[in-house]
Amino acid sequence: MQEFLERSISGIGLNDVLDILIVTFIIYKLLQFISETRAQQLIKGLAIIIAVYFAADFFKLYTISWILKGTFTIGIFALIVVFQPEIRRALEVIGRTHFKGHAKGELDKDRIKYVVDEITDAVDSFSKTKTGALIVFERETVLKDISETGTIIQAEVSQELLGNLFYVGSPLHDGAVIIRDDRILAAGCVLPLTENKNLNKSLGTRHRAGIGITENSDCLTVIVSEETGVISVAENGKLERFLNRKSLQKILLDLYLNEGGDQSLDRIFDRIGGKKKDAEE
Repeated sequence: MQEFLERSISGIGLNDVLDILIVTFIIYKLLQFISETRAQQLIKGLAIIIAVYFAADFFKLYTISWILKGTFTIGIFALIVVFQPEIRRALEVIGRTHFKGHAKGELDKDRIKYVVDEITDAVDSFSKTKTGALIVFERETVLKDISETGTIIQAEVSQELLGNLFYVGSPLHDGAVIIRDDRILAAGCVLPLTENKNLNKSLGTRHRAGIGITENSDCLTVIVSEETGVISVAENGKLERFLNRKSLQKILLDLYLNEGGDQSLDRIFDRIGGKKKDAEE
């Protein structure tokens, strides 16, 4: 046994180690991605069917084996249909790889601070007056198709303009505002709703839309509840609630100043010492 192990180890080269590490990393990221989507339940069901197939083959249950074998023949096409949203999301994640800096890096710090202050002042005002708001911050994924569902604005960010856009009497107040760099790209935009069935039942359409767009792109959204005035931030399909002006300001500064880095909400909240409230609570 010892001789076999020594022979096996001696035959392993650097390429083999690299190959194993890459495959391990891919499997790990695949499992991590699956665990964050509804595909987790589908994978469990598929695993059960495969286990039944091998059990039927072992115990010579020919009818069951024949039925399952026929199922596997067309199963690959069925899986593509069933997992279409997950496959699309995975390809979008791969396509978000950063090869160059984003335009936000070209903004000077004074301009960034001005834009962030204007946005946080507006959001804080919305929270106090319980004015519903949904603001989307575009990153690497261009949201042209989403912006075309609303009205193109192409104006500088200001507290007054945001206040007018989300004013209850405004024809655009029910939609989302998209911010690209330091400008308001569009308003009154329609966002895709999340397919997450585990969200808190108290969350309405505005929150579900704010989460949904982050499942289909790398954007970050800021949401103000019309019923409670609670400020929330969504990213990567996850929602953090009960923010105040200071914590929101730090998140947005981190977004603009560290664009292209790790933008995890968990990391941001750990850094600023914020209190996290998951959407599923």
